[in-house]
Order: sequence, then C-alpha cells, then structure tokens
Amino acid sequence: MAIILRFVNGNEILTELFFAIKSVSDTTSLNLKNQISDVLVRFNIQVQNIRGQGYDGANNMRGAWNGLQALFLRDCPYAYYIHCFAHRLQLMLVSAARDVADINSFISYLDNVINMITSSPKRINELKSSQKKEIEHLLEIRERETGSVANQIGNLQRAGGTRWSSHYNSVKSLIDIYAATCKVLKYLSDHSPNVRTRSEVDGVYKKLTTFEFVFILHLMRRILVIVDVLC
Repeated sequence: MAIILRFVNGNEILTELFFAIKSVSDTTSLNLKNQISDVLVRFNIQVQNIRGQGYDGANNMRGAWNGLQALFLRDCPYAYYIHCFAHRLQLMLVSAARDVADINSFISYLDNVINMITSSPKRINELKSSQKKEIEHLLEIRERETGSVANQIGNLQRAGGTRWSSHYNSVKSLIDIYAATCKVLKYLSDHSPNVRTRSEVDGVYKKLTTFEFVFILHLMRRILVIVDVLC
C-alpha cells in the first residue's frame, strides 16, 4: 500500500509527495485505516486535519458504509472522498469503447485469449518456450537488438476493473508476444485431447488472426496509452 500526501506547502503551492509504503496482507478497509493511521501518528500528523482522501473505485476503498473513505469520514467530517480522476478517465475510455459493438466484441475475445492461456501452468510454459525460440531466432538473424532488458520473456496480462492502467497493459502484453501467442493457440487447436477443446481454441485462434482483431488491438493501444502516462 502506497501512501501519498497532497498538501499546500509554506509557499502556498499545491504539492503531492510520496510519503510511505506499507506491506499489508489484509486489505480490509479497517486494517488499511489502522495501517494508514499508524503511519500518520508516527509523524505527528493528525487524522482530524485531513481535508480530502482519494482512492480507486474498489468496494473496500469507496464503500459508502464500511469502505476506507467512510471510516475516515467518521473521524474527520471534512475528509471528503474523491474517486481517483486518472482511474475515472481510464474507466470512461473503456466504457465509451465498449459502446462500439466491434470493440466490445474485441475486448471479450481478448479476455478469452488471455484466460485460455493463463488458466493453465502448462500453457504458460508453452508460451514462454515459444517466446524463447522466437527471440533466439530473431537474434540469430539480427532482427532484434541485444541488451540487459531488451529480450525479457513476458506473459499475458489480465485487465481488472479497479486497476485502472490494466486495460492498457493487457492490450500491450498481447502485442508484445502476439506471434508466440498465435503459435501456442495453433498448437493447442491441433493437439488438444478432445474435440470440444480443439473447437474452442480454434475459434479463438481464427478470431485472433483476423485483420479486424489486429487493427482494433493496435487502435486500443493508441487510445489507452494517452492516459497510461498518468499512472
């Protein structure tokens, strides 16, 4: 849990600074409140002087009765809650995009691709193996640069409703390892143990390799990268 303080300094300039980071195993609203309060008290900052609090839209954070913001509001009636503007902007972009039928269909298929690969440790290993072979081949023919972090093996990233930059990460992760993902799905469609699984994988593979899917994949990356810098 990262704690950021936003305040007006002695020169009347609005300032936002990273203040502390806490390791928390329990993310219930009450435990988060106790952890934050402990940090503030340690530096002689009074909870009663809080004039605002901002989080994402998860229930344990914004819940009207038992969310973190509600617990602080009981101690300090001026600690008004604001849903993170950057998070809201990203949610708005995703929501607006989903109102377009083709993009809504794309997001559903993207989820299917990621779930199909990441639901099995064996398939994840096959994806990593495919990436390794592809990187080695590109290095061999000198179509890929060498460097300390240039050729890391990645994984597909799921999008989450309360992790506001995760939709961009999800799209970008597929672009980065698109070829390897296609190879794994093609292999699964040819070698899955039963007809039903082969049919499901083959349907996802065919959709993944259409012009429309690839076009929207890159379009969404261009849209979402605009707000990713706010993270």
